[in-house]
Amino acid sequence: MSVASAITVREAALGDACDVATLLDVLGYPCTREEAGDRILHVRQDPRQHLLIAEIDGMACGLAALDVRFSITRGADLARINALVVSPHCAGQGIGRRLLREVEGIARRAGAVRVEVTASAAREGAHAFYQCCGFSDGSQHLIKRLGD
Repeated sequence: MSVASAITVREAALGDACDVATLLDVLGYPCTREEAGDRILHVRQDPRQHLLIAEIDGMACGLAALDVRFSITRGADLARINALVVSPHCAGQGIGRRLLREVEGIARRAGAVRVEVTASAAREGAHAFYQCCGFSDGSQHLIKRLGD
């Protein structure tokens, strides 16, 4: 059996809070186990949001978060990947691609017409990964922080 076939993907549960916190930290968004638990509960209460955990042999090795929302400009639902991360010690095993397949399946079942993702300009490896998986450059993403 190949590593790729040993990967399982499922919706995150409250008991995954420690793993979610660890993986978000890898992505550069540290949070405590308690904060991760709150985030999991928030996502689970909204049927248009999903938080997926990828596992190999029962050990969390990646996550993907997405939401489906209506776009006034497109006149249709879009799926947006808010986070996708693979544990560094599991890189290169097909986990990111498997998570993307699951995300795309959720998006299709929800009737979304496209999947969007934003990756920091500094994450050149992420850009290459997404382009290799069929994503193309889109509009520039600008942000303004509120309350800082």
